[in-house]
Amino acid sequence: MVALTTFVALGALAGAQAEAVLRSTFQNETELVQPVYKPLELGSVKPLGWFKDQLELEAAGLSGNMFDFYRFVHDSKYIGGSTEYSGLDEASPYWFNGLVPLAFGLGDERIIGQVKYYLDYILDHQQEDGWIGWETTQATRGLWARCLLLLGLIQYAEADTTQTERIVDAMHRYVVLAHSMLQNNFTGLITHGNDTYDTAGFGCGRTHELHIPMQWLLERYPRNNSQIIWETMDLMIEGGVVWGGDWRTFWTDDAYPKVYYETTPYDLSWVFLHGVNMAQGLRYTLSLYINSGDEALKTQTRKAVDLLAAYHRSLSGTIIADEYITDLNPSRGAELCIASEVMFSSAYIYQYLGDNDIADWAEQTAFNALPVSVSADWWSHQYVQQENQPWAKNLTTDDLWWDVDSYGNVFGLEPNYPCCTVNHPQAYPKFLANSFATTADGGLAHVFLVPGTAAASLGPDGQNAVFVSANTTYPFGHTISYAVSAAAAFDFSVRIPAWADVSKSSISSSSAPNATALAPSPEGLQTLSLPAGDSTLEVRLSAAPRVVQRANGTSAVYYGALLYALAIDYDTVVLPPRAYRSGELLPANTTDPDGRANDHYMTPKAGTRWNVAIDPRQIKVVRRSPPSGGNATTATTYEEFAGDVLDVGEDELGNPVWDLGGPPVELRVAAVEIDWPVALDTAADPGTFDVKATGKPFAARFVPYASSKLHMALLPVLELEDVDFGL
Repeated sequence: MVALTTFVALGALAGAQAEAVLRSTFQNETELVQPVYKPLELGSVKPLGWFKDQLELEAAGLSGNMFDFYRFVHDSKYIGGSTEYSGLDEASPYWFNGLVPLAFGLGDERIIGQVKYYLDYILDHQQEDGWIGWETTQATRGLWARCLLLLGLIQYAEADTTQTERIVDAMHRYVVLAHSMLQNNFTGLITHGNDTYDTAGFGCGRTHELHIPMQWLLERYPRNNSQIIWETMDLMIEGGVVWGGDWRTFWTDDAYPKVYYETTPYDLSWVFLHGVNMAQGLRYTLSLYINSGDEALKTQTRKAVDLLAAYHRSLSGTIIADEYITDLNPSRGAELCIASEVMFSSAYIYQYLGDNDIADWAEQTAFNALPVSVSADWWSHQYVQQENQPWAKNLTTDDLWWDVDSYGNVFGLEPNYPCCTVNHPQAYPKFLANSFATTADGGLAHVFLVPGTAAASLGPDGQNAVFVSANTTYPFGHTISYAVSAAAAFDFSVRIPAWADVSKSSISSSSAPNATALAPSPEGLQTLSLPAGDSTLEVRLSAAPRVVQRANGTSAVYYGALLYALAIDYDTVVLPPRAYRSGELLPANTTDPDGRANDHYMTPKAGTRWNVAIDPRQIKVVRRSPPSGGNATTATTYEEFAGDVLDVGEDELGNPVWDLGGPPVELRVAAVEIDWPVALDTAADPGTFDVKATGKPFAARFVPYASSKLHMALLPVLELEDVDFGL
């Protein structure tokens, strides 16, 4: 295992430099910056179709059951237990932050019962001085995990108004205490003496995470406590600056490391190099911009997005970082936690910047990076995924990654640090909650194009009751049908992804039934003025396969919002789950009593080809043919799709859909076997070997990346003779 050199800048920006910290604008009595697209209250958006299937699988899987057995939740000290995995005390707060939107997004009474139990316990046991949690000493009381608790609390308060008052009461008591702690030499943030709550400084790199719940409290329920709320946010940022965790110093052309190795010159804190920190740190300058209105911070948020996209964003949309960033080689790992945080950060940033490519990024991560690392039944997950992953097993070495052990790409209960076990549940529920938003001009927009319904109250007085139902198989199909009812006329918008060919895409409605070409705004919105009463409309998006070139003569292939990869048929060996530190089998009291939470080794079936180069000039889109004569037992066949707009019915999707064969649309790509060496017990990185064909060209099966847990997504390119696709 490679150890990362740690850079701690405690005190480096103390004194006069600390005074330069951007203060909030409370003294000027200004308001917070408002989003361009404002998400609806939690519970206002409900899932439909394949996305509902996914959330139901999540609820029936590990996410919805760990409360009953997994030691870091079931036996959490926050609810009277005795187990935490580190001094950060973040495990069950992470879980709570993700399970609240899952519970209320689905309206699942069993999951609501879990989060209600947790809510009641932490509020009923709030300490006299306002502390939320079990810790009683300065040495153990860290502020970081409280940010996660507060994020869960504000979501709960939105979804269940019967609990709002007691949640707000608890938050006000807590913020007064946090304010006094931070005034005392940043107690609870920067460790002093014998403090044990955060000896590495994670919280000092995540100081902005307090802003979302504090901004929510300030706008909705200030209770004459505004000044303390403002100052608490300022003090958090100030403490981070003193420690050396100011992301404004990192998101610059000069400071940002395009690659990072042990020999790379670098003199900022380690926190900026950590993948999960980086995914969360994308929100840092935006959080300050919302408080201050300083346009330079808004501009720097865009700079952060661009730097990350240029140098460390994976083909699937996440950040390549096996704990820490390095380069874009496809053998490197990308932590599941990162995908969850990238989904939330990109959605959050999009709401304020309104840039269409950022919304595309959120979808890219949601439809590729997140589901590829989660088993089809949602009972196991990887710690890290690889773009080129011919097998998932306990490797013979961990030297290919920074700080991930050899078990890291196994699908399991806790294949490495448990943070991914407890943090990945937030991804899809929050994505659902953010999929519809109100617009600055009082309209409603569908911004993340998953199937669902939205109930909104529009207009200055909130009297225009609007209900929208979006029926679609997107991203597997490229058509969306809407049914809308409204008490009064309003503007409805659909976000058009940048990959869509608008000249061949169209929209029609009940009031204008003849299809017309799309003409989205510069922000990517197609807007229609809908009358009072009932309306219908249909959006049809045209797409073609597109090839993205990467270094060392490699390419990747996309179709619509989906990354496609070489499918690898595999065998699975199921093993009892092992502990992430010791490697020993986990005891029965922290595993699923019904035996559903296991570890899985996946290896290619005999004769399966993973070692190929491709000719991306030769690509065909194919879709699964209906069973012959309605006989579902006949062999699966595929036929070429040569149209502009892919229209896929809901009955064509498998459930679970993120499984090999689940999506009905695939690609056939000209390919040839090559002599591809193995290095560090995985596929060697392109550029480290000569690409030489060893067989005859053939039509290779490419499927949506997330549906093939073993896959090769970044492949060498060769010019091949014409291939017979057999279609």
